[in-house]
Amino acid sequence: MMHLTEEEMIGQAYGEGESAAAVERHLEDCRECAEAFADLQRDLADMNRVIAPGRDAHYGERVWAAITDSLPVYVKEKRRWWSRGLYRGLMYATTCGLLVGCAFFAGQWWEKHKQPQPPTAKQAPAPQQSKQQPIVVVVLDDHLDRSERFLVELKHADLDSSAMASPMRDEARSLLAANRVCKKNAAKSDDPELTTALDHLDSLLADAANEPGGLNAQSIARLQDEMNRDGVLFEVRVLRSRVTHREGSGGIPAKGGTI
Repeated sequence: MMHLTEEEMIGQAYGEGESAAAVERHLEDCRECAEAFADLQRDLADMNRVIAPGRDAHYGERVWAAITDSLPVYVKEKRRWWSRGLYRGLMYATTCGLLVGCAFFAGQWWEKHKQPQPPTAKQAPAPQQSKQQPIVVVVLDDHLDRSERFLVELKHADLDSSAMASPMRDEARSLLAANRVCKKNAAKSDDPELTTALDHLDSLLADAANEPGGLNAQSIARLQDEMNRDGVLFEVRVLRSRVTHREGSGGIPAKGGTI
């Protein structure tokens, strides 16, 4: 005699079998299948009596406490731009000063020596490309990169730590000098986004560099509020993306533009 399969018994228990009448007759005739079917019904009945426990407001805390010991300990590494010593900071400041100086004198020389070339009958006038532009782009990109790193450090500054106050003030003074040169070049062009961003950055750097009594937890918190209110970090990142796009594509900005 063929016995019922497990799938047929489960379908019969839930009333989903395709041949319920035939299965029922088999159970009446086969004692072995009838006993197995009775065991199955008892198991299903026990499962129906299981009620999931309710979750109160502290359920998440209990789960976290149960698995905390099995999780690895994560220690966030604090990366500070002055961690490699004063020598690296002086090297960056010297390099930036040289680049800014080269850009300034190159711009002055070009303004004094550029002469328009009249077109001849056999040669069409070729568009002039400023020799100052590659230097200005490199200097501006370097300045915006340093400014972005400074603003990120200011945004995440630890107000309980006094070790960063003096290095941040010195960096702000160095950036302020470079920003004044970039503002002077931007004033000669029709680029309101660049002018506005450099003005906001200049105001923030001036406050950080000339804070009476130096930087402390209160002054750093005030600078953070000023940075968030004016959106200085967002403006600097937008300008950096513009500089990177123009420099990578080798394009020349439109007439009147700065970057």
